[in-house]
Formats: sequence, C-alpha cells, structure tokens
Amino acid sequence: MKFSEDNLGEGYYVTAYDTGRILVNGRGFEQSLILAPDALVESWPVGDISQLAAAHFEPIMALKPELVLLGTGTTLSFPEVACYAQIINLGIGVEVMDTGAACRTYNILMGEGRRVVAGLIL
Repeated sequence: MKFSEDNLGEGYYVTAYDTGRILVNGRGFEQSLILAPDALVESWPVGDISQLAAAHFEPIMALKPELVLLGTGTTLSFPEVACYAQIINLGIGVEVMDTGAACRTYNILMGEGRRVVAGLIL
C-alpha cells in the first residue's frame, strides 16, 4: 500500500508498506527494522513475533521513546507481556498492532512531533 505524500517534514517516515516490504523515505527494506523520527535501525533480528525477547527492546529503549509501537507482521499477535514489561514499568506506552497499522500510526504520530519508536516485524 502506497501512502499519500503528506508533508511529514524532516526525519524517517514510511512511504509504502506491503507484505514483507517497507519503504522508508523511498528506500526499500525486506527485513524487520526499528524506526524513529531521527533514527533507523536496519536488520532488527526479529523475524517472527514468537522470537521476540526482552533484549530485542534494548535498541528501542536506547532511542528514548515516549511511545513504542510494535508491528507484529501481517496479523496482530500479542507477545508475552514479560518481553515488554520493563517498558511499561517506566511509564512508556506500548501499542501492539499488525505491521501495516503500525506503519500508518507511526506516520501520524511522527507527523505530530511525537517521540514515537516503532519496532516493525516483516
């Protein structure tokens, strides 16, 4: 799905999403990644929600989010709460959704100037 070209300003934003592929600022990615307004972490080593562990959230937390979006792939699937309990305990919101919804939500929040970080599983 190609997104409309809104003026999102500077930073990293999702320009298109399809099953197994995300375009960030027009550049294609075919493996999971972490996205923040001012950072792009390529090759996030999570190929499936069942592989997710607490350690996978360390690079997300290093980006100092106010909200974390977790895109779980083509379908919504909730990880074990223990994986992200440390984030909740810090008072940081965590929203779990399928990756397409996470891409759309990320763009909206990023466009509003929010400090959102998305872990996007492909």
